[in-house]
Formats: sequence, structure tokens, C-alpha cells
Amino acid sequence: MSQETSPVIRLADYRPTPYAIDKVDLEFDLTAERTLVAASLVLSPRAGTAGEPLVLDGGELTLVRIAIDGRELSADDYEASADRLTVKAPPAGSFRLDMTTRLDPAANTKLMGLYRSSGTWCTQCEAEGFRRITYYYDRPDVLSVFTVKITAPKTEAPILLSNGNPVSSGNLEDGRHFAVWHDPWPKPSYLFALVAGDLDAFEDDFTTMSGRKVKLAVYVEKGNAPKAAYAMDSLKRSMKWDEEVFGREYDLDVFNVVAVSDFNMGAMENKGLNIFNDKYVLADPEIATDTDYAGIEAVIAHEYFHNWTGDRITCRDWFQLCLKEGLTVFRDQEFSSDMRSRAVKRISDARLLRSQQFPEDGGPLAHPVRPEQYKEINNFYTATVYEKGAEVIRMLKTLIGDDAFARGMDLYFDRHDGEAATVEQFIASFADASGRDLEPFMVWYREAGTPTVTVEENWDEAARRYRLTLTQETPATPGQQTKKPRVIPVRFGLVGPDGGDMRPSSIAGAEVNGDTLVLTQPSHTVTFEGLPSRPVPSLFRGFSAPVKVRQSLSSADLIFLLANDADSFNRWQAGTTLAMTALVKATQQVRAGQAPSFETAPIDALGALLDDPGLDAAFKALLIAVPSENDVAREVAENVDPDAVAAAHQAYRRTVAGRLAARLTAIVAADDAAAGAPYVPDAAGSGRRSLANTALDLLSITGSAEAMALVRRRFETATNMTDRMAALTILVHRGDADAEAALAAFFERFGNVPLVVDKWLSAQASAPLPGALDKVMALTRHPAFSFGNPNRVRALIGAFATSNPTQFGRADGKGFGFVADVISRLDAANPQLAARLLVTFRSWRSYEPKRRAQAETALRSIQIKPQLSRDVADILERTLA
Repeated sequence: MSQETSPVIRLADYRPTPYAIDKVDLEFDLTAERTLVAASLVLSPRAGTAGEPLVLDGGELTLVRIAIDGRELSADDYEASADRLTVKAPPAGSFRLDMTTRLDPAANTKLMGLYRSSGTWCTQCEAEGFRRITYYYDRPDVLSVFTVKITAPKTEAPILLSNGNPVSSGNLEDGRHFAVWHDPWPKPSYLFALVAGDLDAFEDDFTTMSGRKVKLAVYVEKGNAPKAAYAMDSLKRSMKWDEEVFGREYDLDVFNVVAVSDFNMGAMENKGLNIFNDKYVLADPEIATDTDYAGIEAVIAHEYFHNWTGDRITCRDWFQLCLKEGLTVFRDQEFSSDMRSRAVKRISDARLLRSQQFPEDGGPLAHPVRPEQYKEINNFYTATVYEKGAEVIRMLKTLIGDDAFARGMDLYFDRHDGEAATVEQFIASFADASGRDLEPFMVWYREAGTPTVTVEENWDEAARRYRLTLTQETPATPGQQTKKPRVIPVRFGLVGPDGGDMRPSSIAGAEVNGDTLVLTQPSHTVTFEGLPSRPVPSLFRGFSAPVKVRQSLSSADLIFLLANDADSFNRWQAGTTLAMTALVKATQQVRAGQAPSFETAPIDALGALLDDPGLDAAFKALLIAVPSENDVAREVAENVDPDAVAAAHQAYRRTVAGRLAARLTAIVAADDAAAGAPYVPDAAGSGRRSLANTALDLLSITGSAEAMALVRRRFETATNMTDRMAALTILVHRGDADAEAALAAFFERFGNVPLVVDKWLSAQASAPLPGALDKVMALTRHPAFSFGNPNRVRALIGAFATSNPTQFGRADGKGFGFVADVISRLDAANPQLAARLLVTFRSWRSYEPKRRAQAETALRSIQIKPQLSRDVADILERTLA
């Protein structure tokens, strides 16, 4: 394997740069053929570094000119390559470095730095893209004040945007014009942004809590402005919520969002100019599902919230990435909880963590929330940094209490505004605000792995004494063989026979804060005195810690919690545990050549909850949503046979559908009756549709003519994309005789809307049918598909690899081989996209021996390719280690 040089970067080696960059002036001369960037940097040596060589990062750059304080440098004064600039003997004091670089944005398929998307010039600089624009200290701890002048042909780019506030603009000769922007807030280079193009704008304004009026605009491709209305509404609600909940007011005169169609990530929080994948901006009922609307709301909020947790306070180095991402995910989760159903949001977040982060923590790509080293930082934008990082902050809030957490956040903002901070500085704010020693809590940041908490119970009838022994253990992870005990907050209730929580006369054996036990040792035996009868323990309420729980509750106990627990999360968890136990047992039966069998009492208990008018529809939908095949495979963990999992899964769903058929049919009928009302993507409307479509999906698994007639009718009469897409997916996944006609009709109607084409591609790629691979391969040649667009690749290849376990993990190995070939093809053009697709192999060692060997063969086929990128080589090395 030949690959780009990939040195190991270590947290322990952090040093400040020898020079500070106090001021940056950039001039962009944009043309269709090339772009010239003139950069003027004012630098000053830090203490003790005067006279040291100035070494700046570059990325595939061509240097046109270089001067210091107006003096052109000779060839002996500097060394310049595509990836580095060294000025051998800079002046001893402050000086101005002027450089001009030449770029080719149209040829930039990596979508990092400055590139063109559908005729629009735009940038993506996080993590290390600014070095592809000009030579610079491209790291987050170098904060500078930027002024930017953009010059471009007015017909091609009437809109010229950058960070901060607009300063001036005007027309030039030859049909060109210019705009100047100034950002008064010092920022690192990764937050720099530029957009130039012919765009429409959806405009509004917002008055801050201090009475300042801020101009807002969402820029989109021509004709799409009406589809930005929900994004604007989400932005305004985010701004108001951040003022009310965190006391954070916006700090510029304008806030702009731009949607582009070619983007490696979801969105980017550049100061005052957020650049988004158009997937998280464009919506109307014709093209967007309820899930799309919720995603837009959450991502708009996330990027706006970065204005304080990421922009005003950034991270000192990329090892501290969780400091901005985990914290901001926590904030956007809280926002969504307040906008919608807090219980449903908490369950959804836990499901995401378990499906994405737990496998990461348990495999070769495991790393701490704050890593100690990396080879390629792009590969650490992970579920561990984002989702687990958010859970760690939520645990901190549970541990010290709401009031102390609010004081700690205020202290953090006050102390570190305008700085590049560390996790230690963040945690110190909460330690000082609460008076609690939080050094033991830092294990969550320093060590990888998901702890397992094993629970044993003992009830002494005569003494009215109840004991719980809770033992924590974290398995070894790459580079960390031994683990320290974690500080684990366990929110709990002791549920009595009447369904209410019992109150013991005393609790001993662990720290207790209200309804929370705090585990700090490898094992605690907690004694509850003075209980009238044996309780059913409800532990880790609200998913109070990101751990796995091993607890021997009987089916009767779980059914009791499902019916009575005061905590919505644990009601759902009880039902999920019952279903998962049945599915794992059924998988074992299938592998043993037996017909799977199921207890009906847990299913009947679900049916009773469907009749409860006090439960909201979205929560009911989650209760009857059977754990996915991927969920079951993770629970099985070893020697996984996807075909056996699928057979057990299908048998269980048929059983559920049969037991609940009358109720499920009534749910669909009730939704049909409400279908004439205007579409509203709020919690109530989306919950009703989610419940109806989950019910319809379950009914369809029986294959009955009546059920499939309901599906076809829903497809034909749907008045919104949520229902239309749900019905189309069912038709395709069941291999219905009308599926091809439905696909053709859908494409005829929406084939000119790329984001809807993505849904069309994914429905086919995720179909658990023997011909799925051939279908996916054929779709790569469809005119609507492009390997150059990340959204298309994720919709087709990504959906096949992540959402079609039986076909990706085919017994003949062809699914693995196909995805490996795509990764090799993508690597040279877009390494980030290729590396993220490669992550789908992270659990390859969990397959049964034959598939495990085939997956390894596919991975080795990538390994032998010449000139692998650092992104792919890094993931591959760790996956195969």
C-alpha cells in the first residue's frame, strides 16, 4: 500500500505557534477559469520566538508573489511547495506578509477550501481547508481579525458574501463588481467563509433582547426561496431560545445562511455566514418528510448555537473538538426537546447513540471523546465526539444539578469569550460553580469504551430491605487496555405494586442526589430501608448515562414497567428489552434450524398502550417500532449471520402484526380520516403520521392483500412526502408487483428535484431483496446519479451499506466487494467521502467466519491500491489492526 505521508499528531506535543497573526486582509479575484487570492497578514512574534523561521501550512497551492513589508522576497529568502511555505529569517518585530496564490475552484473535487458548486463559488475550511486558499497557520488556536474583498463578474455572481458585516460594495469596469466584509470578532481560519453566485434570498429580521435589529437571509439556488421558509423560522426560534435559555445574544448586524448542493458535511458554522448542505435547508410538504423538517430545525439550531460554543469560544486544538461539537449537540438536543416532545427526543437520541456510537466504541475505531492522538483529523468527526460528547455534558448537568450547571455555563462564557479553550478549562468552570471536584469525571473524556453496568438485586422480606449491587466494567479498547472506574449518574425509581414510586426511609452505599445515585467505584451495593414490598427497579431513567445495562428482570417485571413506569424512556426501554430478548432467541432458533417462537404477553401489553389516549402518537410509534436488524446484530455481537437475523426479524414482526392487526388497521384508518387537514410539520402532526406509517409497515409484513391495498392507496392519495415516501418504501421493500410502476411514477413527478431523487435512490438501495445489489449497480449509471455529489453517493451507496444488512453482508461477499470498489474509486476525488463510507466496515469482525473472511478480502483490496489518501489509509489501518 502506498499512501500520503501521515504523521501522528499528539495532544501531548501541543505548542503555541511562534508567531501570532493579528490581522488578515484577503482579496479574491474570481473568474470562471481561475481565482487569485491576495493575502496580507500582520504577524508578531510570541515571547522568545523572534527570528525563528515562519512555517505556514499549504494545500495544493501555487504561489504567485511573496513580500514582507512591501519588499519582494528573493528565492533565497523562502521555500515554497504546494503544501508548505517557509520564510527563513522573518523580521524580529511585527511585520506584514503579502502573498498571492492561484487556485482552480472548478477542479476542486475534494470540496475543501474554495470550490464551485453548481456555478457558485463557496468554501469549506473545517478542519484544514483554509490552507487550500492561502498559506497560513491553519489551526484553531490562531485567532485573527479578517477583512475580505471579493471581486467577481456581476452576471455570474451578483451575490458576494463573507463573514461579519458588509462594509462597502460597488461596480467595476468590464462588468465586474466587488464587496468588502469585515468581521470584528477574532476567529481561527477554519471559520472563514466566502460565497459568490447567482442566488435567491429568503429574507427576514430578528430583534435581539437588547433591541438590536439583525438582518437575516437564507440564500438558495434560483427558484428555491419559498422552500427556505421553514429554515428561517427555525433560525428565528433558535435565536430567541438561546437568549432565553443560555442568555446568549447574537453579536453581528447580519446573519446569513447559504445552501449548496455539493457539500461533504451537514453544515458549517462559519461566523455570520453558515454554509449548509441544501438537504438541511430546503423543505415544503411536496418534497420534504417530517424527518427532513425535524433535521432542518435541529441543524439550523446547531450551527447557530455554535456562534457562542464554537465561534466566540473556539477550541485550542483539534483534540478539543468535543468542546464545541459535543456541547453544541447538547444544546441543539435541548432546543429540539423544547420545540417538540422531550420524551420522544430523548428516546431518539439514545437510539442514535446506540446505533452509531456504541459500535464505534466497541470496535477498531474506538477513541476517547477527547482523543490523545490522530493521523487525519477529518476522521474524528465521529459519533463519539458529537453524540457521546453531548451525553457526557448531560451527565455533568445531572451530576451537579440544573442551577450549578447554569452558573457553570455563565462562568465559562465570562472567562473564555474570545479565546481558544480546552476541556479542562470548560470543566473547571463547573467545578468552581458547583464546588465539586470533577477530576474523576474527566475519565469520560480521556478513556474510550462503553461501560457495562451489571445489576444484581436482593429483597429481604422480613427486614423490608432492598439491595442493589451495581458493578461497572469497561472493556479494553485500542491503545487502552486497562480502565478506571467512571463517575456514573444513575437516575432511579423503585416502582411499587400500585405503579407509583416508593420512598425508602434511608439509602446507603452510594452518593444520592435526589433521584440520582452516583457510582464512583467498580462496585456499589446500595441498600434501601423501610420499603413495604419488593419494588421493581427503574434504573437509568431518561438514559442518564451512556452505558449498557445487564439486568435480570423477568418478563413480568418488564411488562409491569412498560405499563406503569413514570419515566417515559424506561417504559420504552422495557418494551425494547422484551422485543430484543425475543429477537435474539429467535435468531438462535433460526441458526439451529428451528422455527422461531414468541411469547404473546409482551405484544399484548403493547396493544394495551396503543389504546391509551394519554400517550402521544409519536411515543406510541416508538413503542411498536421493532428493533432493527442492525440493532439485533449488535446485540448478538459475535458470529452474526444477517440472513438468520432477518428471518427472525420478519417472523417477529409478523407475530406482532397478527396480534395487533385490528388496532393497527384502526390507526391507519384514523390517519386516513385526518388526511384532509393542512400539512403541519409539528410534533402532533408528525407523531400522528409516524404512528400510522409504522402501523402500515407492520401490517404489510404479513403480505395480505388487504394490507397491500392500504399501502397502494396511501401512495396514490398521499398529500405530503412523508406519507408518499413511506408507502413507496413499503411497496419496494416488500417486492410488490406494483413497486416498479410506483417508482417510475415517483421519478416522473420528482426527478428534477435532487433531494427527492435521493429518497428514491435510498428506497431501492435499502430493499432487503436478492436483486438489490444489481439494482444499486444499475442505478450508479442512472442520469440522476453522480459520484461527484456526496448526497447522491450517501443516498445510494451509503444506504446500501448501512441499511441493507442482508445484501451488504451477502453470503457470496459481493456486497462487500462492491462497496470496497466504490471507496477505491472515490478516494482520489473526495477522500473525506470515501473515508466515511469505509466506516461502514467497522464491525466486520462480528460476522460469522465466512462473511468475516470476505469482508477482510474486500478491505485488503482497498489496501493494495496505490496512493491512498491519508483519510482512507488511516481508517483502513485502524479497521484492520
